Amino acid sequence: MKTIKGPGIFLAQFAGDATPYNNLDTIADWAAGLGYKGLQLPTWDGRLFDLRTAAESQAYCDDVKGRLADKGLSITELSTHLQGQLVAVHPAYDEQFDGFAPPAVRGNRDARQAWAVDQMKLAARASRRLGLTAHASFSGALAWPYAYPWPARPAGLIEDAFDELARRWKPILDVFDEHGVDVAYEIHPGEDLHDGVTFERFLDRMGNHARANILYDPSHFVLQQLDYLAFIDIYHERIKCFHVKDAEYRPSGRSGVYGGYQSWVDRPGRFRSLGDGDVDFAAIFSKMAEYDFPGWAVLEWECALKHPEQGAAEGAPFIGKHIIRVTERVFDDFAAAGADRALNARVMGIKA
Repeated sequence: MKTIKGPGIFLAQFAGDATPYNNLDTIADWAAGLGYKGLQLPTWDGRLFDLRTAAESQAYCDDVKGRLADKGLSITELSTHLQGQLVAVHPAYDEQFDGFAPPAVRGNRDARQAWAVDQMKLAARASRRLGLTAHASFSGALAWPYAYPWPARPAGLIEDAFDELARRWKPILDVFDEHGVDVAYEIHPGEDLHDGVTFERFLDRMGNHARANILYDPSHFVLQQLDYLAFIDIYHERIKCFHVKDAEYRPSGRSGVYGGYQSWVDRPGRFRSLGDGDVDFAAIFSKMAEYDFPGWAVLEWECALKHPEQGAAEGAPFIGKHIIRVTERVFDDFAAAGADRALNARVMGIKA
């Protein structure tokens, strides 16, 4: 069995224009001071990381790794959540998602998608240069506006949407395969890959591509009322990244899983800081240990109530407390007497 690495922290929700959150060295000092051992880096934020330079320059990657190592930190994974989202965008969301892309390709769907595909391929190369084996991203979505089938969906719409999604991602995953890196899609409402069934639809069309994998985040399953522990039992071989994020679900007579178009604080299902929600992390970490999860436990902070700095400060010890240092021997080894066939026969009352 393997001991999970951690605690790590995803920097996307903390990066900003104010110090110490506006450059890699100072935000790394901040994270290390809170007790984190790993950083998941958002590749769209040039204040923290230059993706194109990383893809092209081993010296740059070595420098980044070295500077973080001097602070006792490692890179857990690179993230392309925003770029992955733009690989597949339904026209209903064009204007909203245009803000994720550089100004030169906004308003041009084909150019925006081409930029996103190039970004993903750069991430594959950069991950290899950094010695990483897993990468965090989103799948994007072509079918999400039709999740609730009213009016009835046109026949074959979902099948065609997943065929197209696979067509767009197959060449990207092939590049990741060339570089020995798994793509871990965050299973997330708003993405076409938002539960186990949709992941299986995608995987089937990808011919069970070895690099099509999962970023596991239990908070998104709480909000969908999906069994997040059974999910690990079913898909553990494909889970390559782990966001440690809490959530709670408080059903009422007025609103349910769709949330009534309310703000996060008023929704029945809402994200919470670690320990403030409903997620059974002791059970999750036990299953991760049982199934030899090879990666990092990474805090993704999102909470409708708590300040991010408090959430970050509480996150490292919370994760550290839940990481199981796996045993190297069975607890009752002290009573073992070794294999003795004659003894076994006598115990069972049979002839040897």
